Amino acid sequence: FKDCILEGGQSREEQKREEIFFNEILAQDEITQLLEPKVLTNVKVFDKDGEHTFSGFTRDAELNKKGELPEDTITDNLIIKGNNLLALHSLKKQFAGKVKLIYIDPPYNTGGDSFGYNDKFNRSSWLTFMQNRLQVAKSLLAADGSIIMQLDWNEIHYAKILLDTIFGDNCFRNEIIWAYHGPGSPKMKQYNRKHDNLLWYSKSHESWIFNGDDVRMKSEVHVGGFNNAMNSDVSGDYTNKGKIPEDWWEMGRTKDEFISEMAELFDEYEKIENKSWWKMAVAARIRVDGKKRSGYLTEKPYKLIERLIKAHSNEGDIILDFFAGSGTTGYVSEYLKRQFIIIEQLENTQQIIRSRFSDKSYTYLELKKYNEVFIELVEEAKDTNALLSIWEQMKVKSFLNYNVDIKKQEEHIEDFKALSLKEQKEHLCELLDKNQLYVNLTSLNDKDFECTDEEKQVTQDFYQIKTK
Repeated sequence: FKDCILEGGQSREEQKREEIFFNEILAQDEITQLLEPKVLTNVKVFDKDGEHTFSGFTRDAELNKKGELPEDTITDNLIIKGNNLLALHSLKKQFAGKVKLIYIDPPYNTGGDSFGYNDKFNRSSWLTFMQNRLQVAKSLLAADGSIIMQLDWNEIHYAKILLDTIFGDNCFRNEIIWAYHGPGSPKMKQYNRKHDNLLWYSKSHESWIFNGDDVRMKSEVHVGGFNNAMNSDVSGDYTNKGKIPEDWWEMGRTKDEFISEMAELFDEYEKIENKSWWKMAVAARIRVDGKKRSGYLTEKPYKLIERLIKAHSNEGDIILDFFAGSGTTGYVSEYLKRQFIIIEQLENTQQIIRSRFSDKSYTYLELKKYNEVFIELVEEAKDTNALLSIWEQMKVKSFLNYNVDIKKQEEHIEDFKALSLKEQKEHLCELLDKNQLYVNLTSLNDKDFECTDEEKQVTQDFYQIKTK
């Protein structure tokens, strides 16, 4: 699938839908239309006082000047609901080359039902899914920008090769290990996997942001553990001769006798270090800012995200997360005085984000759906009668493929009823024109798409389209 575009349009956890592929060679026109900027809708403005009427995007010239950005760059925090591939392409016109840090915690491709996204892709599909999004994400990064991608053992090695291909292996800066504690099983026949991997790439191999002094951590010295650890007559400086281990085991140090004999070694035991492995707890029920967890199953620790943002950006910089989940990246960015853009397409996580951001200032907007509405209705249908009702709506309101003959579909309706429910759903989805999943910017004034005056105003403002 390396020459394909995977739309990845799941909007509810339970869908686990069959995904839509376009071949870049055979379907060039379809891909061009699919990736066009989209019409924006349902815009809302929020701050600590609640919801307000949208009056226009903020473009603070003074803030932009400090950030060395064009004066007309949008300075609002943005929460975008919609397909993240299409949302990223919609951001290009306004934010290409302006984002300082992208952090993503994408689907791990575990095959588990506990993860909200469709993480049941086979490997080739998953790599295509990620490649499509990473390629456009790179175009959004500033010249000294960075991307950090978090995964576990399932796909990390394949992701490293993919990122090398897109960003260049000379732009690989670090693999960071986030180690955490958790329950194991006495029946396991292998070591417990108690860490995630974070891959850090800079856009350029010449310059990047790394505020090391802001994120150094105290190293800890533990007492107790080994017997006679220093009985051997070994001395001299140690120089690493090979690959530094990237997985680690934590052990106690020595007996009290060792401490008394070697106390001078620990006169300055609170050394400050920048390590490529970080020991942090998983997200606790109560976060460090005193608020409860969001309830999102894969929410990452506040401190983990805080450290990344401090290290790889400065105040006023733009931070992007296009797998927003519970919104931790945006939440921490705002706290650290950065501008955030987060994208999420799952319904339940949007509710979590909006309740969590009740005291934050941001603008919420959505990509305007068209045929995607019918795909979601089809996926939710429980029986044939429901699908037949949807088909009646599709005949009137949807955009069908150019070669669909409605009359012939009606003539073979009994054949349709004889199919399994899964086959019926697949058939109806195949009838829809995938170019029209969302409303393209070029169709803003097309009467067939019924864009409201408010949608036109928001969309023209965002893309800076001058009206007569």
